[in-house]
Amino acid sequence: MDPSVSISPAEEKLGFNYVLDMLHKDGIISNQQYAQVKKLIPTPDETVHPLVLIADQGLKSDTKPAYPLTLEKLTSWLAEKTGSPYLRIDPLKIDVNNVTRAIPQAYASKLHILPVEVNARELVVATCEPFISGWENELSRSTKLHIKRVIANPKDIERYLVEFYGISRSIFGAVKSKAADAISKIQNFEQLVEVGKAGEPDANDQHIVSIVDWLLQYAFEQRASDIHLEPRRDKGKVRFRIDGKMQQVHEFPMIIMGAIASRLKSLGRMDVTDKRRPQDGRIKTKTPAGTEVEMRLSTMPTAFGEKLVIRIFNPEMLFKDFTALGFTRHDLMCWKEMTGHPHGIILVTGPTGSGKTTTLYSALKDLSRPELNICSIEDPIEMVDPEFNQMQVQNKIGVDFASGVRTLLRQDPDIIMVGEIRDYETAEIAIQAALTGHLVLSSLHTNDAPSSITRLVDIGAQPFLISATLLGVMAQRLVRTLCPHCKQHETLDKALWDKLVSPAKVKLPEKTCKPVGCDECRHTGYYGRIGIFEALPVGKTLRQLITANADIETIRATAVKQGMWSLRLSGAQKVAEGLTTLEEIYSVIPPDDAG
Repeated sequence: MDPSVSISPAEEKLGFNYVLDMLHKDGIISNQQYAQVKKLIPTPDETVHPLVLIADQGLKSDTKPAYPLTLEKLTSWLAEKTGSPYLRIDPLKIDVNNVTRAIPQAYASKLHILPVEVNARELVVATCEPFISGWENELSRSTKLHIKRVIANPKDIERYLVEFYGISRSIFGAVKSKAADAISKIQNFEQLVEVGKAGEPDANDQHIVSIVDWLLQYAFEQRASDIHLEPRRDKGKVRFRIDGKMQQVHEFPMIIMGAIASRLKSLGRMDVTDKRRPQDGRIKTKTPAGTEVEMRLSTMPTAFGEKLVIRIFNPEMLFKDFTALGFTRHDLMCWKEMTGHPHGIILVTGPTGSGKTTTLYSALKDLSRPELNICSIEDPIEMVDPEFNQMQVQNKIGVDFASGVRTLLRQDPDIIMVGEIRDYETAEIAIQAALTGHLVLSSLHTNDAPSSITRLVDIGAQPFLISATLLGVMAQRLVRTLCPHCKQHETLDKALWDKLVSPAKVKLPEKTCKPVGCDECRHTGYYGRIGIFEALPVGKTLRQLITANADIETIRATAVKQGMWSLRLSGAQKVAEGLTTLEEIYSVIPPDDAG
């Protein structure tokens, strides 16, 4: 295929005047906007795409309702105007290895086109020039595939031309640099544990460095909370967890996967040579936007090699305003009442991944004052903050939660955060800290707030000490929020609503919202997550119920009678506000009928 192909004289690049005139004719821009933008007409030697030039002006449409004339909106309009399919490029859905093999980079760059999908019959190619099509026949002849052209954002095409071919070249270069035959047929565990000695590329090889940098940048941009590198028999899979759901991103040859894991382990100051034992590490880096991000690494030996998971801690996600967390006015009032005490224990409960750490960090940030000494013992420290004195659990040298709290008590603290109460010893020392005049915040793994009381009794804490020190419990879950760009109103499913909660407790909404799916949310219908909470302040009546034979149902019924909003009620309120769906609430609430 000849990369020097030129544009036929009969074909023209998209003109600035054409775009401007059509926007004006369609009533998308006003006379005043037309005159304003007309002054920006580019000189012949300028290469800025007309859509980019107009989008950079930050205009709003002259329609009702008005909308921002973003590059994506303008691209969608152009596609419709020229009768071409529109595509918003989602890199998570593109098989980079296959598409970059379909068209040489020099050819794609010359014509500013980007292959985005290929199968046995068809090659889908993105372009931002709707009136240039001569390359289609040549490409069809050389690939023996039907060519389907789509219109895409010119900036995305420019960016992914570099990224896709760059990552593909890095993979090819890394594989080529070392013979992969030695491990291509490995099929059992005894051989797999020797993968590190079978000739994989150096972890500091420039190709591997490029792949790792690309992977991390990708994760930051896609709002991933976790990166999973998973070895399989023939290939290694990369998956991101986005809004609580796993999404496949890429597949690498196994020889590359091992080198990527080694590079990440090296950055996390882990033992690169040991692939048979689980290890933990951490990396601190910056996003392309300049935000500092901490990442926690965890490895696990599997049948096909070493699996690595990276948990991403974005400070913007860990330190949030309580309203942004999802606290209602009632939740916030209860929380302020609990944290207003000078001493006692406050528990945040929920399963792994329910946002407990974010709530605890946000609480510490809210309580932080220059005159207070705030100390924490964590496993591990998920986000380092200069306002706190943070200590990490290190079991190898005998620093566990219990011994850590004992150390903190000698550090003249005002507020202590214990990462998690796991056993009797930690519970006992936390209670002692509360009894000696400290405010203690900690987390516990229970399904709801009332069961936290019985859980403390179960692990051996004395009921009278729990009664004397426990200020309250906040149970929580995370639910996906509906995408604000595409959600639509729908008639409420009354039967499903009544099953969730008594209509007497939350006003029955006339309509709820449903997920639809658009380019912004990758056609999932959801974008981001928010918390639902169950606040249980422990008052005089509840203290009397905390005994060795404490009955959880009696505690729950009393708490509800005193005004506790259950997780179901909190979820119902979020549904009534149009923030999420009944189905999403049902996916996370405890399976009981306590509405």
